Amino acid sequence: MQTGSPAITVRSMNSAHIHLGIITETYPPEINGVAMTVGRLVDEMSQRGHRIQLVRPRQGQGDHPADALDHDFEPPLATTLVTGVTMPWYRELRLGLPAGQRLRQLWRRERPDMLYVATEGLLGWSAIREAARHNIPVISGFHTNFHRCSTHYQVGFLQRPIYDYLRRLHNRTACTLVPTDMQRQALLADNFHNVEVLGRGVDSQRFSPAWRNDDLRRAWGLRRHDQAVLYVGRLAAEKNLPLAMHTFRAMRERTSNLRLIIVGDGPLYQELYANERDVIFCGAQTDEALAEHYASADIFLFPSETETFGNVTLEAMASGLAVVAFDYAAAHQHIDSGVDGLLIPIGQHESFIATASALATHPERTRQLGAAAQRKAQRLDWSGVADRFEWLLRTYGLGSP
Repeated sequence: MQTGSPAITVRSMNSAHIHLGIITETYPPEINGVAMTVGRLVDEMSQRGHRIQLVRPRQGQGDHPADALDHDFEPPLATTLVTGVTMPWYRELRLGLPAGQRLRQLWRRERPDMLYVATEGLLGWSAIREAARHNIPVISGFHTNFHRCSTHYQVGFLQRPIYDYLRRLHNRTACTLVPTDMQRQALLADNFHNVEVLGRGVDSQRFSPAWRNDDLRRAWGLRRHDQAVLYVGRLAAEKNLPLAMHTFRAMRERTSNLRLIIVGDGPLYQELYANERDVIFCGAQTDEALAEHYASADIFLFPSETETFGNVTLEAMASGLAVVAFDYAAAHQHIDSGVDGLLIPIGQHESFIATASALATHPERTRQLGAAAQRKAQRLDWSGVADRFEWLLRTYGLGSP
């Protein structure tokens, strides 16, 4: 549920189009929750006739974005590429460098009505600083718990400085958007100002039980009544993958008709592949193939404790899976434990293992939870998220809804 402001449908208030600048350090076809979320917001806003000025790092030498969208209106999305550098612990993502001069030149030519800074690196900081010089209103997105992730990369001593940096950055903007009310309350308690909830949606056409593929299940070595236990996400230290492995082994002790399917890539891929011989590694999947991998599974394990949201939770629910997750972020926001998924208090690893192990012995219970989850996810469409985003843009950026 969105909180912090009245529920207002934008379409009934003001049809004037917005020229919106979006600053982001990740964007499709990069595969992560932030890229997916920003991409969906761009699509939704473009379809409503708003003009989008996108600024992001170049994604390799062959990155030449097609700015003309297949829509019946003008002007199209306009993309400006800036310099980025690869992060040593996340080579799939490029960190944007400060781009004040480039932005200054861009905005002298074509000043947006307002700015949405989706990521909090040096590119985002330089955009906020330059926007103040041009009197451009800015709202920002709190997408990643960088301060929490630092403890997984031997730089835990930087946790407090990173959090202080994030607070200073966000408090220089008119509003900070977070995906859950739990996150909103936490940031307000830590002296972040004007924090609002912008939830997430899921495409229930793309992610659906209809994509279940018996051929794929047979390729995984599953017989008709066997169960596939699935993890989808980045293979990295902050995702708590050892807990997923321990949990699966405990589940196998209760019943042998299980296979663990890992979908994703990342710095731990080679280590896990070498050491976990009884696990099926499918690598990163996209589009229809990703939908088939979700729908062809039965139980979804999500052991991460560092998410700001976790879009994969909604994708698994929409695909009809029984989700086992910690009680925070997307799971806390959307799962009624025991009705459409199973929640465990964060940090209680033994309880996580025990809950999943018990579920493995009750396939009918698994099907009931998955069916209820799929029904709930059908109500979580991106159109409602875009309504809320428009309202926030007009309220905090343009001064009037």
